[in-house]
Amino acid sequence: MTSPQVVVLDYGSGNVRSAVRALERAGATVELTADFHRALEADGLVVPGVGAFASVAEQLRAVGGHRLIGRRLAGGRPVLGICVGLQVLFEKSAEFGRDDVEGLGEWPGTVELLPSRVVPHMGWNVVDTPEGSRLFAGIEHERFYFVHSYAVQKWELPSPGDPLASLKPPLVTWSEHGGRFVAAVENGPLTATQFHPEKSGAAGAQLLRNWLTTL
Repeated sequence: MTSPQVVVLDYGSGNVRSAVRALERAGATVELTADFHRALEADGLVVPGVGAFASVAEQLRAVGGHRLIGRRLAGGRPVLGICVGLQVLFEKSAEFGRDDVEGLGEWPGTVELLPSRVVPHMGWNVVDTPEGSRLFAGIEHERFYFVHSYAVQKWELPSPGDPLASLKPPLVTWSEHGGRFVAAVENGPLTATQFHPEKSGAAGAQLLRNWLTTL
């Protein structure tokens, strides 16, 4: 069987080499590039992200990442966001006391400071997975590695009159640190995790293999 071709988007956000190595170990052929057409044509696209929400969003837009993600999703082509790569898929962030930092708006919701006396949330934590998750198949009760101070803490479902209300709702996985927050989302071709699967040992490796089976 031919290995799936995966592009890790190289747009200037943090150390992406660990994601490349983890995907290769999971069985993918991986290219690290910011080339729009290579990323558009790959079987899967991975969008890692570390640091400030505003910087990640700006760097993504600078390489056309917002258009790239939109084009892939319109064609049903899988995208995986990791850490801040999950956060920027939401509408906006309240990072550093601001509430006007715009994300890519693929999902409704705001990224907010975790309600804990201890931030960042750094280390291993369990997750609460929904029934029917393909991403967490076989690893529903495992721990995953988190490093973050901000998260989406409310999942805002569309109102009954909204055209989106008729669509199949995303599968949302939760975790807790001072309060509940979104740990992962599975939404058709768009998937994202707040934790780092590439740093989550055997459980993270299995999660990446699970994602690769959807390509």
